[in-house]
Amino acid sequence: MSQVLTENELSLQHLQAELSRIDILIRRQLRLWQLAGQDPADAFRGLHISDDEAAALTAFPLGGNWGQTVALPPDEAESFAHAEAEAEQQIQAVTQNAHQQNHLTRLQHLTHAFNLDRFELDTLLICLAPALDLRYERLYAYLQDDATRKRPGVNLVLSLLCATPADRLRKQLRFSDEAVLFKYQFLERDSEPGAFKPPLLRQALIPDPAIVDWLLGKYRPPADLGQAASLLWSQPQQDDQVLAADKLDDLERLLGANHAPLLAFYGADRVRQEAAALALAARMGCPLLKVDLAETSKAKAQLPPLRALRLALRDAHLTVAVPYLSGWDTLLDDGNLPPELFSELCAYPDLIIAAGEKLWLPGGIERERSVLPVEFSPPPYHRRQILWRRFLNDSLPDADAALASLAGQFILTGGQIRDAVASARDIAARRGDELQPRDLFAAARDHSSRRLSKLARKIVPRYTWGDIVLPVEQVEVLREIVAMVRGRPKVLEEWGVGKKLASSAAVALLFAGPPGTGKTMAAEVIANDLQLDLYKIDLASVVSKYIGETEKNLEKIFDEAQSSNAILFFDEADAIFGKRSEVKDARDRYANIEVSYLLQRMESYDGVTILATNLRANLDEAFTRRIQFIIDIPFPDEAYRLQIWETLFPSSVPHAPDLDLPLMAQQFKLAGGNIRNIIVAAAYLAANDGDVVTMDHLFHSARRELQKMGRLVGKIPGARPNSRK
Repeated sequence: MSQVLTENELSLQHLQAELSRIDILIRRQLRLWQLAGQDPADAFRGLHISDDEAAALTAFPLGGNWGQTVALPPDEAESFAHAEAEAEQQIQAVTQNAHQQNHLTRLQHLTHAFNLDRFELDTLLICLAPALDLRYERLYAYLQDDATRKRPGVNLVLSLLCATPADRLRKQLRFSDEAVLFKYQFLERDSEPGAFKPPLLRQALIPDPAIVDWLLGKYRPPADLGQAASLLWSQPQQDDQVLAADKLDDLERLLGANHAPLLAFYGADRVRQEAAALALAARMGCPLLKVDLAETSKAKAQLPPLRALRLALRDAHLTVAVPYLSGWDTLLDDGNLPPELFSELCAYPDLIIAAGEKLWLPGGIERERSVLPVEFSPPPYHRRQILWRRFLNDSLPDADAALASLAGQFILTGGQIRDAVASARDIAARRGDELQPRDLFAAARDHSSRRLSKLARKIVPRYTWGDIVLPVEQVEVLREIVAMVRGRPKVLEEWGVGKKLASSAAVALLFAGPPGTGKTMAAEVIANDLQLDLYKIDLASVVSKYIGETEKNLEKIFDEAQSSNAILFFDEADAIFGKRSEVKDARDRYANIEVSYLLQRMESYDGVTILATNLRANLDEAFTRRIQFIIDIPFPDEAYRLQIWETLFPSSVPHAPDLDLPLMAQQFKLAGGNIRNIIVAAAYLAANDGDVVTMDHLFHSARRELQKMGRLVGKIPGARPNSRK
């Protein structure tokens, strides 16, 4: 009865048995060298060639060697044959034992996976020996007539494994770059130092250290892949199961209907891509071998894509893992995969998962296997709600409304939602308090894309509904806007309005009014209520005199904004939205194109866009028809000016008891922005005087504000004679 051994024990036994057989080949070659008259004690060996040696060399056939000039004595030949037979029996016993225990040794797996023949396997074993036992270094140096050559060269391998000169010549092709042992980097040819590359026969053969480790029972990625590769053995964690839940059944259906397809994952949700791949591999009973192809291209050596792909597929074979190739976009050339890379994919017999951001379908090359695209865009509204709840794990049981707002207002990937929940817990922990909905909103903003900051100025919303002073109707419209933004998921997705009546979730607003009347404040109030980031873009700086540059600038802004979950506030909109003139020249035609392009991007942006203009009359009717809300912000009359003064003047600022704000509202016909400037300037004057804010400070600051506006300033009614000049 065979001894019950683990798979690792059987693999090591098989390796030892195979190396014992290689030992016999080496001993026989040593004996043949001795019979041929090669004297290891010769002090000048390798340094001097005698006349007799030269004559003997000329008698060799092409491809011959010293060992083929003599024959073993019959008794020695029989002894070596008997030893070989015993070694083969030992190998057979180990492999049969493995078969009975439903195991496959690592050498067996390697042979089957890469279709190695006996010559290729023996070549690998000969090269492997010095990595396991240093005595082979001295033996190989002796057989190669050079004490410095401690690794087997191509010539030595051929001498050990080829019986005839003709066989040697045929087998030299097994050492080409496309031969399996070198194609998949099981072996590398190590040339001797020097200016010239030595001929093939003198090149040393070195096994990949990662292959040595794998044969001994430990997997580690090859040095060329390094940190870009990782083998994920563990079952998916709870978070991964949550992230992949909505995709897993579809993926299994695809696998059931297609034999060994190439699944092409694409979309922005890279975390969910990996979670789905890990969950799918776990259901198949396999580990996942993740290789980041983007990282391999960044390495100092800049690993060629074909080599990186071959190493990834080699290791997937060795570990019986599902290869997960992230960073797939880096392999594409103008959207297409080079033919040699696709051929490599087609040669792989099992499932492959390629993951990138862009949709990829092979074109211009012959299809030899199914390529099935699977989209991983940010999950829809209802799925985002589920993810928020699952990751919170009942931490906020009474926050249904807040979670609905989070899911509706922040189009985040599954990974971003998971990370936002973790960050929100950190925010609460730093505060020393329980988790609050506001922590989730802050974390959601933090985990939205920040790249827009390079193209626009972020405004931190300071104002709330109690700060803004506008006619009742305008305030009602602002509140309707907030309600519309919050209600988009329910109306567009749950009620199905988006399928028939609304092409996108875009909300386009226009704020029109004189400078300083509160357009920016209104935008801040909306952003504050919705708890969204607000970015301000000066359209005057975006518009370019060069044809086509304006569209490029706008494209960058909207592309980055798409993942920012932010409100875009375009100031000075009349810089681009003037009345579109009749086309009289090329500049007129391209000006109209710029306007059309901006309208198109606004309508496709799944967020809130606010345009601010000082002159509504400059906007034509065709444009205003495509705006959902237009709010005319009037210049404040005296009553509204007084309300603005009272709202803006901070209660914490020390002031004289006779401060007459009604007088200021009556005497100075100014917008809210100017009033704010006067209050701030007066506070600085009072601080400098070491005094409280007085009417003198307000009058002086008002005079300076009017001068700044270019308005003539005469005697200010109500100002005392000793007021500042």
